[in-house]
Amino acid sequence: MSDDRVTADDVESAVRLAAGALRGAEAADWDGKAGSLEWSCWETVEHLADDLFAYAAQLGPQGPSLDTEVPFGWDAKRAGGPANVVFADRTAGPAGLMQVLEACGALLAAMVRTTPSTVRSYHTFGVSDAEGFAAMGVVETLVHVHDVAEGLGVGWQPDAGLCDRVLRRLFPDAPTDTDRWPTLLWATGRGEIPGYARLTRWRWYGEPRA
Repeated sequence: MSDDRVTADDVESAVRLAAGALRGAEAADWDGKAGSLEWSCWETVEHLADDLFAYAAQLGPQGPSLDTEVPFGWDAKRAGGPANVVFADRTAGPAGLMQVLEACGALLAAMVRTTPSTVRSYHTFGVSDAEGFAAMGVVETLVHVHDVAEGLGVGWQPDAGLCDRVLRRLFPDAPTDTDRWPTLLWATGRGEIPGYARLTRWRWYGEPRA
């Protein structure tokens, strides 16, 4: 396996580092806005955990659908809030929320590690393989923790190599000669890089690479 592939280990590493960074802000206002999002910091971490769970679930059926998501019942707790399957018990506090995040990350890592490379499953941004869902989980983790870290006032600086691997896997048109973390933020509509204006619309491409 070449070094530029996104793996289950990358999912585990991203989630572990994310939880470690956010655990340092347990006394902060988790009901404040997460960066430029309209969701609170708490809601954004719930959404992230839900994404990781959902990506794991897409790889789970014996014959994954190429046309639809696994039909869980999705619901939002308030108008404008994220529609999730996964919610954390507020009485467990931020420490409990981190457990939910880590548990969902572990589910995705386990599915990526055990799913044959030939398996394909639906995503709205392209039918993908296990590596693609791993990369999606890493991107969601890195950029949403950026949002939450802004809201909570904590630092967050992901590994450049990890950013590079997910950029190459999911954003084939992104520039390759720019700093990797700012480029991932640019690719997901969260910033500018030299020579490239901030994106107002963006997407990734989940289809397996040749």
